[in-house]
Amino acid sequence: MHVITLGVPRGVGEEFERRLQEEGSRHAVECRVQHARGQEELPEFLPPGLLVLWDAGGPVQDTLTLCQRLHARREPSRSQLVVLTSRGPDELHTLEQAGADECLAPPGGRWGARLIALERRLRSLEPSALVAPGGPNRMRTEATLQALLEFTLAEPGPDFFQVMVRQLAQALGITCALVGELDGSSVRKLACFNLGDFCELPPYALAGTPCEITVDQAICHYPDGVAARFPEDTMLHEQGLRSYLGAALRDSRGQPIGVLAILNDKPLEARQQDYALINAFAVRAGFELERRRQRDELERSRDLLQKTLDSVPEPLLVKDRGYRWAAMNSAFCRLIGRPLEELLGRTDRELLPRAEADTSRRQDEQVFTTGQPHEAEDTFTDASGQARVLVTRKTLFTGAGRPLLMVLSRDVTERRRLESQLRMADRMVSAGTLATGVAHEINNPLTFVSANLTWLEEQLTEMMVLPEALPEMREVLSETREGVGRIRELVQDLKSFARADDERTGPVDVHRVVDGALRLMRSAMRHRTQVVRAFGEVPPVRGNESRLGQVLVNLLVNALQALPARTADDNRIQVSTWREGPNHVVLEVEDNGQGMPLEVQRRIFEPFFTTKPVGVGTGLGLSICNTIVQSMGGRIEVRSQPGQGTAFKLRLPVDGVAAPFRGKEAVLPL
Repeated sequence: MHVITLGVPRGVGEEFERRLQEEGSRHAVECRVQHARGQEELPEFLPPGLLVLWDAGGPVQDTLTLCQRLHARREPSRSQLVVLTSRGPDELHTLEQAGADECLAPPGGRWGARLIALERRLRSLEPSALVAPGGPNRMRTEATLQALLEFTLAEPGPDFFQVMVRQLAQALGITCALVGELDGSSVRKLACFNLGDFCELPPYALAGTPCEITVDQAICHYPDGVAARFPEDTMLHEQGLRSYLGAALRDSRGQPIGVLAILNDKPLEARQQDYALINAFAVRAGFELERRRQRDELERSRDLLQKTLDSVPEPLLVKDRGYRWAAMNSAFCRLIGRPLEELLGRTDRELLPRAEADTSRRQDEQVFTTGQPHEAEDTFTDASGQARVLVTRKTLFTGAGRPLLMVLSRDVTERRRLESQLRMADRMVSAGTLATGVAHEINNPLTFVSANLTWLEEQLTEMMVLPEALPEMREVLSETREGVGRIRELVQDLKSFARADDERTGPVDVHRVVDGALRLMRSAMRHRTQVVRAFGEVPPVRGNESRLGQVLVNLLVNALQALPARTADDNRIQVSTWREGPNHVVLEVEDNGQGMPLEVQRRIFEPFFTTKPVGVGTGLGLSICNTIVQSMGGRIEVRSQPGQGTAFKLRLPVDGVAAPFRGKEAVLPL
């Protein structure tokens, strides 16, 4: 017979062992006595035999707690818990409720004889209900082993714990099986299978339940009367549960994180191998619970990291050593124009134009190799296909033991545009100063030229001139004055460009403006091209006649300069008009010249932009045209194809007075 004493004083222990040996010799029973001063000296699983606990007479609650813990660690069907105590009947009853099989008062002559009688009683006990040598109970154990094998080999899934408690309850034929997670001083249900179906189980306090003993002692078994031992556990009383077998779930550091328990409405005996089975299930469940906790913690960390990244207002990207996009913020996703899920794991070469991706790859490799930060201003094509200017800083850091590249970009497109406008404004001030000076220098001679022409006209009227020559002279003088007036208007337009003065507006006859412009350009276009007028029926437009004439002359000059060196029959300039809807008139100048590439078309209305040789053009003509048309409430557009020609279309608002014109098309003789 194996006997373990716990906390028994040395003198009492020696007396106890002597009398036990004497009584054992008398009944031919070999007794092995093991003395332990504290719980830490006890084995994890208590062997069959007698467990003798010394009650020092302090607060009864201390002895009760110790008794409960020892009872949870032993195999009741093959061991007896004896308490050596001098307490009164009421407290003795409490100790028996806590798990003591018998209480003996020290010192006493009945020790040896009583303990031998207990040992004989152990030999006469029935085998365990869970692991009987044969019959149905053996089959139940085999079913439990089969379930354990399946769970050991199975991949974890979202219903892992539900399947575990259901198969465990069905294999053992018990009332209830549950798995719970420790949450501070309470237990939160993960899965509960009760009376043949899953059930809801709200979180419950750990104190005053057999689960508290399980968490503390790893294994806890109450073969019967568990409800009476834990009167505060309402679940045991409400469902009429009588027996309990539980095992603690522990993490990789050995800390308790949960409980696996089976409960029955009948007595439930168990042997050492049964404890090993339930503990094996607990180990598997503990591994899965820790994995889920780590996964949840990882998701929380990722969520915190993502929120931290999203708090950065500028685009931020993290790349790994394989140049894959490992993390990014919402600003970067908006820049690319795709959601986060579509961008993780991608590379520059999968989503960016090749030239931009190659430039980025060279910069990345430089930072990875040297470890030195890199900053550059590069062009980036965004989700809408627009080119943006980004100042990007790339820095190397180490995360999770591997090198990572943090890329922080700052969009300076608008800033560069504003800077360009400021530079342009400065150049415009210079151009305005120049225009004012030029206008002053030209107006002085124009004043006396105009006065002289007036005097000459008066003199010619008074002189004796052949009558047939007078009409022609007057026509020449009239055209000269008209030319001078045009020069004055052009000078005024140059001054307007510098000062942006408002001009008087009113109804303008578009066809008359076209005819006047063509007359001014007649000598320049003679022998160079055919000019086609394709006039539709259009009403007057609202604007300034002289300024509209300036626009048309400028467009005709550009069209003439765009024609290649070939015969006049092969070159063609067409001026067309038509009405577009009730509120607009379209005036279009089209040539069949050299045309323009797309990059030139995008910039032709910028001041000082020109493709002409130095000294031929200033780059102000089309910019002025655009300003004039916009001041009239209209819009100017261009379409062109290299080698096929160019067309400028002026879309002008209709004036309030309608004046219909007959449409006609003709080739002008030059």
